[in-house]
Amino acid sequence: MMDIFVARLMSSDVRTVSPDTLVENAAQIMLEHDIGSVVVVDEENQLVGILTTTDFVKIVAEQKPKDQTPVSKYMSTNCITASAQDSIEDVAHSMIEHGFHHMPVVNDEEGVIGMITTTDLTAYLSDSSSVSISN
Repeated sequence: MMDIFVARLMSSDVRTVSPDTLVENAAQIMLEHDIGSVVVVDEENQLVGILTTTDFVKIVAEQKPKDQTPVSKYMSTNCITASAQDSIEDVAHSMIEHGFHHMPVVNDEEGVIGMITTTDLTAYLSDSSSVSISN
């Protein structure tokens, strides 16, 4: 598992929104694409936050979303990120340590280039186990 890198497992079809996107619109994107998070980026596609399904639990618990509620009010800004060259073992440890299910993948030139999730890691482990068992 140590020679497998994030680039191999990450999803590169990342859905992004701007900080002033309404939470209702972000929720619609997440529902339409059956995803658990949207990455919040600035005009240059640089990471400024992430909004996850867990954040929507907080939104509902605190107050009903209003028509003019921007994503920036609820997004997480203390994002831990990965690069495409990070080992999946390191990423998995970091996700466990911080209790994350989604980790944006970034690079200095392009900004956000992908997303690695616990689902990606689970799928990889499942495939690896199948190969090991059949050999």
